[in-house]
Amino acid sequence: MPKSESTDSDVARKQQGRKILRALKKKYPVAECSLTHDNSFQLLVAVILSAQCTDARVNMVVPKLFDKFPTPEALAGASQKQVEKIIHSLGFFRAKATNLRGMAKALVEEHDGEVPQTLDELTALPGVGRKTANVVLGNAFDIPSGFVVDTHVKRISRLLGLTKKTNPDQIERDLTRLLPKSSWIETPHRLIFLGREICIARRPQCAECPLLKCCDRTGLPPLN
Repeated sequence: MPKSESTDSDVARKQQGRKILRALKKKYPVAECSLTHDNSFQLLVAVILSAQCTDARVNMVVPKLFDKFPTPEALAGASQKQVEKIIHSLGFFRAKATNLRGMAKALVEEHDGEVPQTLDELTALPGVGRKTANVVLGNAFDIPSGFVVDTHVKRISRLLGLTKKTNPDQIERDLTRLLPKSSWIETPHRLIFLGREICIARRPQCAECPLLKCCDRTGLPPLN
């Protein structure tokens, strides 16, 4: 019986995925979270703050926040005004302050002040979605719970032809189906590095890209 078209397509995409992983690892051998943190709680705070904001800007703010409120207990006891004042420059500061205080309170009341290590428990916390939970589980606990899909990963995975989806959850399902679980934690970092340095949204440097030979360049004009 002949293989189905979808099966053949998946096999081809998995082969392409392995080439992409090798090229990315060669270009970026060290792939670590760029958000400043010393523990799982600090990472959780930093990721919540990084929504609609650059990691670099978050890293300018969190040292003062962590110095003032180093533990879930301390942050849970902070006033809204105190937190807003520190994170004001990050944008959406009111909502983020509310989420941070709510998250810290939930950690204290429901988890003995410890960051939980399951996707369901994390996403039940205020301000924590699937992406944030995946970042924390992968980078704080080395648990490959899923594939982090930020704006860079979303755009580049479509350019590469690994997905045609636009919804982050659907993109994550495609990527976790095509790429080995052992790559789920580090690869998003490498794709983010690529997106910042080479595969820039409005001016991709395709001729300099280590993935050029295995990239479909979906939606881009032909190279000269």
